[in-house]
Amino acid sequence: MRFPQVRKLDTIERFRAHVEGLGLAIPFDGSVDPGGPLARPVEIHDGSAGTLVAPNRFATLPMEGWDADADGRPTELVRRRWERLGGSGAGLVWGEATAVRADGRANANQLLLGEATVDAFAGLRALLAPGQVAGLQLTHSGRYSRPGGEPAPRTAYEHPYLDRRVGAGPGNVLTDTDLDDLVGAYVEAAVLARRAGFDFVDVKHCHGYLLHELLSARERPGRYGGVLSGRTRFLRSVVEGIRDAAPDLAVAVRLSVFDLAPHRPGPDGVGVPEADGAYPYAFGGDGTGTGIDLAEAHEVLDGLTALGIGLVCTTAGSPYYNPHVQRPALFPPSDGYEPPEDPLVGVARQIAATAEVARRHPDLTVIGSGYSYLQEWLPNVAQAVVAGGGASMVGLGRMVLPYPTLPADVLAGRPLRPEAICRTFSDCTTAPRHGLVSGCYPLDPFYKSHPQRVELARVKKESRRPRR
Repeated sequence: MRFPQVRKLDTIERFRAHVEGLGLAIPFDGSVDPGGPLARPVEIHDGSAGTLVAPNRFATLPMEGWDADADGRPTELVRRRWERLGGSGAGLVWGEATAVRADGRANANQLLLGEATVDAFAGLRALLAPGQVAGLQLTHSGRYSRPGGEPAPRTAYEHPYLDRRVGAGPGNVLTDTDLDDLVGAYVEAAVLARRAGFDFVDVKHCHGYLLHELLSARERPGRYGGVLSGRTRFLRSVVEGIRDAAPDLAVAVRLSVFDLAPHRPGPDGVGVPEADGAYPYAFGGDGTGTGIDLAEAHEVLDGLTALGIGLVCTTAGSPYYNPHVQRPALFPPSDGYEPPEDPLVGVARQIAATAEVARRHPDLTVIGSGYSYLQEWLPNVAQAVVAGGGASMVGLGRMVLPYPTLPADVLAGRPLRPEAICRTFSDCTTAPRHGLVSGCYPLDPFYKSHPQRVELARVKKESRRPRR
């Protein structure tokens, strides 16, 4: 069956009726107050760096462009994206994925922070608006490392489902000594981020990358696996190192609070779980591959509070092996599958998990994800979530590519611009999967006229599957 497009649920009554028909509970306000909950400042308390104040409840989330120079230096495309974030009106900008070491780049054009590029990163920070809280996401891509364009996986453990997807085996597993060395790389990158003027760094634990994978390394022997204290050793070591080397730099974590089994296209192109029966590899999963259990996520979040971390952004799953969980969309990327559920189910799943996190951990400033699919109704849901305590802030990912000023429009009481609203066409994912720069090719006039749009159209045509 085909799921109805959100833009066709064009009245409050139709939207609410559809949500109720799905058996979902999505918070919703019938009208949006420009001076209401979304306009209020929020304090972020870090146990070492002190208190940061975001002037409103909107945050932009890390949206990587696969468009840096070969040495990891920002290009004009990167600067254009950051300049647009600076004019977005969002109170917090969560800067995009930046590799701490060359072997951990997800692609040959990922940002790389080092002594040779730190001044260019300071230039990015300078593009943001006064008063915006600004952070930089530090990452090692682990299983999904492709620093030269071809897979070069470095994994946390042998995975019976994911190894074959990237050609990994026992020889790709990082040793404890390797991880000890990598801790130092994270700390060095954090020091450089502070020198570049950033308020916080994100020690990234999401979306199937290395540190997220460590959280599910129950079967890994040694100091970085086994029980949860071993699986979080890397995180603790990095945070302790940052506290010593850059005590005035706040630390945040973007965390996939739950995960489900990898999916693949079924005979009809619809996603189906690869795992049949028990699936013990999902952090935040219930062991079946299809259900959620946040018990360990809550333990990790308690540990973050003990480390003095005050800022967390929740997300889920991975764009590589279960994109419908991580970024609900009606139109899949070229290497994906047709959604096995109405994407609003995925939105509701993330909102509910984030609300549980926010209420169980009141000392944390919690930013929620997964809102872009709401489209015209995003402000109505965002206001209701924040007002009800379901999150401290609302994070916008893909939506800011075609429509960076959505926060400014909402806070000024202006109507949304329908022609700029993300419709989750997934071109921003399909393009980089094929070595092209990421951007909103359907809606952003800049990318509509970009030379790589022709190549993207060819790729999409060749990979197109019949829709249900």
